[in-house]
Order: sequence, then C-alpha cells, then structure tokens
Amino acid sequence: MLLSGYDPVMYSRILTSFTLAFHIIYATIGVGVPLMIALAEWIGIRRNDPHYLLLARRWARGFVITVAVGVVTGTAIGLQLSLLWPSFMRVAGQSIALPLFMETFAFFFEAIFLGIYLYTWDRFKNRMIHFWLLVPVVIGSSGSAFFITIVNAFMNAPAGVTVVDGAITDISPFGAMLSPAMPTKVSHVLITAYTTCAFALAAIAAYSLLKGRNHVYHKKALKLTMVSAFVFLIGSAVIGDLSGKYLASYQPEKLAAMEWHFETSTQAPLVLGGILDENNEIKYGLKIPFALSILAHGNPNSEVTGLNDIPDDEQPPLWIHYLFDIKMGFVALMVLISSAFMLVLWRKRQLAFTNKWLLWGIVLAAPVSMLTIEHGWIFAEVGRQPWILHGIMKTSEGATVSDHVDTMLIVFTALYVVLGFTSVRVLIKMFKTNHVEDEMKARGIEEGDGQ
Repeated sequence: MLLSGYDPVMYSRILTSFTLAFHIIYATIGVGVPLMIALAEWIGIRRNDPHYLLLARRWARGFVITVAVGVVTGTAIGLQLSLLWPSFMRVAGQSIALPLFMETFAFFFEAIFLGIYLYTWDRFKNRMIHFWLLVPVVIGSSGSAFFITIVNAFMNAPAGVTVVDGAITDISPFGAMLSPAMPTKVSHVLITAYTTCAFALAAIAAYSLLKGRNHVYHKKALKLTMVSAFVFLIGSAVIGDLSGKYLASYQPEKLAAMEWHFETSTQAPLVLGGILDENNEIKYGLKIPFALSILAHGNPNSEVTGLNDIPDDEQPPLWIHYLFDIKMGFVALMVLISSAFMLVLWRKRQLAFTNKWLLWGIVLAAPVSMLTIEHGWIFAEVGRQPWILHGIMKTSEGATVSDHVDTMLIVFTALYVVLGFTSVRVLIKMFKTNHVEDEMKARGIEEGDGQ
C-alpha cells in the first residue's frame, strides 16, 4: 500500500472511473468515425468526387491510431472487472458472460475487415467493392458498443434472472441481455458517439478554414460533418426523452435526485440550477412548470415519485443534479451551433464557410461534445449508486478487499498518460506533415473536381 488511509473500495472506484473516463474517449471515436468514413466514401463513389474519397482515406488513417489505444484501454477494463470487482463478477458473471463474449467477437470482426479495407485502397476497379468491405467495420464497431452497453444496462436493471438471498439463479443469458434499460441505453450510446465524432471531424475542417486553407475539400468536410451532427442531435433528443421515461419507471430514485424532487406529486416542475439548504429547499433555481411530469410520463398531470419515498440508504448523491444541468447546457450549446450552421448554409451558403464566429463555435463544439459524453457516463454511473447491480448488490459489496489497488492506480495512470500523449503526438505529426493540399496535388485532384 503506497497511499495512506487505504480503502480498497474507494481506490477500486477511482481506478475504474479513471479507466472508463480515458477509454470512453477512444471508444467513442472507435464507434463514430467508421460511420463517417462510410458516409464520405459512399458519397464520393456516388458523385465520383475525389474530395470525399480522400476524406474517407485520411479519416481511416487517423482511426487506426485511436483503435490501437482503444484496444489497450478496453483490455484494461476487462482486467479490472476481474481484479477489482470479484464479488460482482461472481454474482453477475454468468449473466453478462454472453454479451462480454459477443463484444470481443464484434471487435475481432471489425479488426479483420479494417485490415482488409486499409490494404485494398485503389485495388478494385469497382469502388463499391471496397466500400462494402467497410460495412463490417461499421457493424463491428457499433456492435462492440452495443454488447458492452448491454452489460451496463443489466447493471442498471437486472433481467432474465431469479434472485434468492442475494444470489442470482435460473439465468437466461438472452433474457439478461433484454434488460428494460437496454433499448434506451444502447441507442443513446450509439447516437451520441456518432454525434461526437461528427463534431470532432467538423472541428478539424473548421480550424483548417480559419487558418486560411480555403480549399473545397475542407468545405465539403465541414458540410458533411455538420449536417450529420445536426441529424444525430435530433435523434439523441428523441432518445433522451425516452430515457427520462425509462428512469421514471425503473429507476425513480435517479430521476428524483437528478431534479431534486423530494415530494411525490403531480404536475412536477423541472429544476435548473439552484442550491439546496439544510431543509432540502431549493434556492435560486429556475423551475419549469409541469416539465418533469412530461419528461417522466408524457403527461403534465402525471405523478412523479419523490426522494422522500426512497429509503435513505438507496438514494443517489444529490450532486448529480449539477451533472445533469451541465450536460444539458452542453447539449443546448451544440444544438445552437449546429442549427446556426444549418440556417446559414441554407440562407447564405458561402458564409457558412467564412464566418469566423461560426467556425470558432464549431471548433468549440468538439471538446464540448466529448465533455457531454463524459458527463453523461458519470451521471449514469453515479446516479446508480449505491448499487453496482441495481436492487441486488451494493458497490461496497462488489469490490475487492485486496491490498495494492493504490499501486495499480499509479501504474495504470502512468499507462494512460503515455498512451494519451503518444496517440495525440502521432496524430498531429501524421497530418501536420501531410497536408491535404499536398496529397491532392500528388494525386492530381483539382480544386473543382467533383463539383
């Protein structure tokens, strides 16, 4: 034990949180970028446009680097599940074994076709053959997220099992995969990954335009990514509404803590901001009448369960209210930026590629979208507390009691620092020394090609 005040549960939670926070960056890129590559290549083939084809080629190069880091951090998560949460794995291991296996299978499926896809650029007369090699990559990357999110859904709403004296029996592996949390959780993870990657790639194009690199390639990249981000945001809004209704039915304590809703009541307001006094009275908060009832059940007169009806030892920490507010503030900013781009693109097309305020807003939206992902995961996991397996096992019961978790924390932190620094350095070096304009000149692609 290297650190004083050693508590294996605390250090297990810190290490797992740190691993997930780091991994989610690369996992999000791993899920969303293949779809954007596919869109670019498909458009390039359909329009015979070399700019879109080059977009797909360059995005694929950067994607390989992030996949490599994602493999390492994903492996670390699997290792930590066994080492840090042995009691949890002993109870729930059989129930989640199938989706864990399928997640690994999906990754290998993706990796095999990614290698073939990268090797076969310009090797087919019919370009659609090469495009179809990318489809398994998209399926595998999204499938990997699908199956690992099923595990998290089971932790939030266990299904397909019978619980006797705290032990899981009569396990139905497929039933466990069909948790009530599965539809909204899986769809939300996928659509937000697509959204975040669209914004990240848009930021690269916007920054290039701000630096005076006004080639049509960057304009096409910006249009494709921002239109995609706008569409994905609409999808995420619909799924977010369904997520609120899931919480009202299956995890009412999380919904109540999220909105500081203490008394079970109808016509419940949604609270933005504010602070709580010692009597749990909300001060300085903005209350939107009926909004919580509408979010929970789609009816302004519906009843929403309050925290006073939840046992004290089963209530999530109340500070998740601020997490949710920050997350929704980020979402509002992304909606504003993407809507502004779409409006300007529709009314004054060229201004969408030259207005510096708009371009800087798009650059800002990239880190904001990734922070939204991070806040969303922290909210989801902290909001489930004190449960690691909702209604069955508390987090303190699932953690290891072994020594040296603090040593593991230091070792893995060093690993993540090295991985993060190296991957960012390689990506910057890869594209900084290989400008798109030089590559287009080398390939004989003219400014007006594909117009």
